[in-house]
Amino acid sequence: MGLKHRIGKIAITLAMYDDEERDALQIAEKDLQVCEGKVGSMNMQKVISAVETAVKRSGLIREDVYRETHALYHAILEALEGVTRGQLAIGEMMRTVGLRFAVVRGVAYTDKKEGEWLAVAFYGTIGAPVRGLEHEAVGLGINHI
Repeated sequence: MGLKHRIGKIAITLAMYDDEERDALQIAEKDLQVCEGKVGSMNMQKVISAVETAVKRSGLIREDVYRETHALYHAILEALEGVTRGQLAIGEMMRTVGLRFAVVRGVAYTDKKEGEWLAVAFYGTIGAPVRGLEHEAVGLGINHI
């Protein structure tokens, strides 16, 4: 039951690449779905909502299927724990984020009975709400659908 796709690695790579670098990147796996975007906020709910809205608008998950929304939500939270170093708070702690995100959906294992998975990756900056005092951060969350 080996890995078919490294959806986490693909999501992190996509989140880390800027628009010019992204154009040069080609995802060879045709059976993966991808959604990308950017978000900046001092409000955690706005970050979560931005990702959920982008993913739903792209058609990567079906809004009428609860388990897909549920899987996305948990993958987002897991990825945000990486960005926030395990303390799921930004504005409340006087810090802000500026993040690129990528969500990848696909079959992660060679055995198709394992089903589809979602990987959510964030890359960007976090820090005090003073321009220029941020530092890089990255987070990855993976959940089965």
